[in-house]
Amino acid sequence: MSGGVDSAVALLKSLPNAIGVTLRLWLDPDGPDAERACCSPDAVLAARATCHALGVPHVTLDLREEFRRAVVDPFVRGYERGETPNPCVHCNGGFRFARLLAFAHRAGADKLATGHYARIVEHRGRLLLGRGVDPSKDQSYMLAKIDPAKLDRISFPLGGQSKEETRAEAERAGLAVARRGESQEACFLAGDDYRNFLERRGLAAEDGPVVDEEGTELGRHSGYWRFTPGQRKGLGVATGAPVYALRSDARTNTVVVGSLESLARTSLAATGNLYVPVEEVEAKLRYRSEAVPAHVQPTAAGFRLELAQPVYGVAVGQAAVLYEDGVVVGAGIIEADP
Repeated sequence: MSGGVDSAVALLKSLPNAIGVTLRLWLDPDGPDAERACCSPDAVLAARATCHALGVPHVTLDLREEFRRAVVDPFVRGYERGETPNPCVHCNGGFRFARLLAFAHRAGADKLATGHYARIVEHRGRLLLGRGVDPSKDQSYMLAKIDPAKLDRISFPLGGQSKEETRAEAERAGLAVARRGESQEACFLAGDDYRNFLERRGLAAEDGPVVDEEGTELGRHSGYWRFTPGQRKGLGVATGAPVYALRSDARTNTVVVGSLESLARTSLAATGNLYVPVEEVEAKLRYRSEAVPAHVQPTAAGFRLELAQPVYGVAVGQAAVLYEDGVVVGAGIIEADP
């Protein structure tokens, strides 16, 4: 339970034999607005109050240091390497659900129910993760790395409804969190910009060149890790035509920029898993991007995608999530070109 309306309604749908559990996770103590986070002290208190109002016990698991080592530190190291990591995919796909399922086992619970907007469906003879029916709230991308073998112990009670229906259900039940605001992504940032956070975590604001694809210097920057592929604003260069960040070189503290055409990608490799044998998929390469048709080729470490149309802003460290008929059939982390 995050303290918000979604997990509260998931609990409501799980009554009467339920236990509420909240993870207390590490937050940047220097962030400007820690209470926006889904794992803040205020969120823990809200989750506890919801449980007590519904007459069920509540447990808080203090995983702050474990979370920092498993999710936050790799996030920082990824940017240090010049990547664009997605900590929410790593958290949900590994850390969060592993700890919650372990607690469910210790508590003697048959199922772990969460307030995520996703579904569990049978596809090609096995249980797999499916998109939530509300496309504006679908969270299957963030959950895509959950091992399908664990899905028989997981439930997503909200996957078949909209956010508006969830709030209405909470209001009918008289839950105090019915109109509580949305929690932010990357909760550990505590309301701050990730660049400020990274600088506080030791990434140097070191002056370096912004160059074109031929190596000609066009301007200067104050840290290669401040830039991600596809970024157009804040490049600090003035040219006759629009330019975009193409990549960052951590070894030389260099940011390479170029045209939109140079930004286009039609193939990529990812480290991960195919959950069923598949050749043609819809590939989603960022949380906010549209899925595109792609041909899949299995590799020793994961898979390679040949995209049916150019995609702009593909970033090393982001998740490549593969769908077939709205069902997640594979997921991996995008690798650098060899």
